Amino acid sequence: MPDMLVRLYDLPSSREYYRRAEEAGVVIRRAEPWDRPRLRSFVEAEFGNAFWTLEVDVAFTRLPISAFVATSGGAVVGFAVYECTRPNFFGPTGVQRDLRGKAVGAALLFRCLEAMREMGYAYAVIGGVGPAQYYQKVCGAFLIPGSERGIYGALA
Repeated sequence: MPDMLVRLYDLPSSREYYRRAEEAGVVIRRAEPWDRPRLRSFVEAEFGNAFWTLEVDVAFTRLPISAFVATSGGAVVGFAVYECTRPNFFGPTGVQRDLRGKAVGAALLFRCLEAMREMGYAYAVIGGVGPAQYYQKVCGAFLIPGSERGIYGALA
């Protein structure tokens, strides 16, 4: 799966995504230390991806924590992390199946990208993307030529 690049200095507005997530009853916020066990449990249960769980662990070693959580009724329903695989990398990210299509994933994406922009980055890498068209549409990301193997190629 190829990598994508996002121009952080030219991000489109995130307002609509934040509004739609809020209307769906979802709160998007930076993770707190006490979120770690339930975020790990959510990633394991919802996605069954041990590598993602390890990257979530890395997010909690950063200050500030480089993870955002989506919650509804106090339960974790989505997450996104950055600066876990490599510096300046976004992801992984995931949203509970019944909340997909309600802008929760886009709101999480923008919270991370905006945090990376505040760190001083001009660009962000989205590594090993599946839905390239989604990232193109939502944040203007574009494929990095020759990145089909990327850093995740070692996992294959």
